[in-house]
Amino acid sequence: MGFVLGLLAKAILPGKQHSPLWLITIFGIIGGLVGNALAGAFGIESTPGIDWGRHALQVIAAVVLVALGDMLYVSLRGKRERA
Repeated sequence: MGFVLGLLAKAILPGKQHSPLWLITIFGIIGGLVGNALAGAFGIESTPGIDWGRHALQVIAAVVLVALGDMLYVSLRGKRERA
C-alpha cells in the first residue's frame, strides 16, 4: 500500500521529485500510517463499505510527506555534493 500511496502522491505533486523510488515508498508507508491515525482521531477508521475518508486522509498525508521529504532529500544531497 505504501508503494501505491507514494506513487500517487508523486503523481499529484507538480514538478519533478528527486527522491529515489525506495524513499518515495517509505514516505507512502508513513503517509498511510499517519492517515490511519488521523482517521482514528476523527472517528472514521471503520465505516460500512469503502472507507473513502480514510483513503483520502492517507493520500493527503502521503502527498505532504513526499513533498517535505523530497525537499529535505534535495537539501541534504546538495550539501553533501558541495562538501
